Amino acid sequence: MKRRHFVGGLAAAATLSGCAKETANCADGGASQETFEWSCVTSWPPRFPGLGMAPENLAERVEAASAGRLKIKVYGGGEIVPAFEVFDAVSRGTVEMGHGASYYHKGKVDAAQFFTSIPFGMTNLELNGWLYYGGGMELWRELYEPFNLVPIPTGNTGVQMGGWFNKEINSVDDLKGLKMRIPGLGGEVLRRAGGTPVTLPGAEIFTALQTGSIDATEWVGPYNDASFGLHKAARYYYYPGWQEPGPGLETIIHKAAWESLPSDLQALLTTTCQAITADMAAEYTHGNATSLRQLKEDKNIEIRPFPAEVIALLRSIAADVVNELMATDPAAEKIGRAYFDYLRLASETSRISEKAYLDSREF
Repeated sequence: MKRRHFVGGLAAAATLSGCAKETANCADGGASQETFEWSCVTSWPPRFPGLGMAPENLAERVEAASAGRLKIKVYGGGEIVPAFEVFDAVSRGTVEMGHGASYYHKGKVDAAQFFTSIPFGMTNLELNGWLYYGGGMELWRELYEPFNLVPIPTGNTGVQMGGWFNKEINSVDDLKGLKMRIPGLGGEVLRRAGGTPVTLPGAEIFTALQTGSIDATEWVGPYNDASFGLHKAARYYYYPGWQEPGPGLETIIHKAAWESLPSDLQALLTTTCQAITADMAAEYTHGNATSLRQLKEDKNIEIRPFPAEVIALLRSIAADVVNELMATDPAAEKIGRAYFDYLRLASETSRISEKAYLDSREF
């Protein structure tokens, strides 16, 4: 945050001197010459398709649109800080900016999980409706304020897959003893169903699954799962992704760094984050479609739906888990009430629009 400099040397000094004698508009013009160089740490492998490229694309677009006034250097998980310590690094001001998923902050600020994904909760479209127009952003900013963080939605992968399994899931009994990589509230749901949840950064998943350290893993969907080669480490690919129906990603900015930006750069950064969210939806729609077709052609893979009784059990447990979180955490109770009020509102439309249409379509 100290790495700011003025360009133009004596010319900049002359500009500032002139501004002291003229209007506030002139002062704004002088400030526009200030440049910023930020570091952004992420929870993703460097330049990983979709997730890892989102902050890279953000940095590239911001630099181009600001004519170089704001430059952001992106670091993948583990390059500066571990993948799950992005929140702490930005909160302390070690770096100005981070990109990841808010459910990785479980145990630090449990209520943050509502802003990524809740099992059997909002889809991508519903979550964005809540955040941008339903009051969700105000609650998010309020939650992060004590940590000196400013959150901005930046990306969403859409409905995920249920995951890769090295054994068949034919009944609820098959969940018992299952050791699975699954973060957030979904992990707690699995634990109560008899399994053992494990939290691993993306870069460690393939080896853990291949060596048998875990029996199963959820990651994202066909696009990213194929990028990691998870289909080479497990046979059974289950759907739907009950645990992450529309996981939103976040950019977090240290409050002092954010306040150091002039208003036009704040607006530019916010707008570009929203553009990345829209772009990611298109990327994952295409990437998942093409990757799924390739996976279906692999004779060593079986793509299956979870049995109805398994989904019913997980849904029941998920309701208990969320209700207990809200009962024990005042912040989660406040945010959760708003979340589910909006989910009920949005579901009325989703049921007679997207769901009804997809059920009626022949393809």
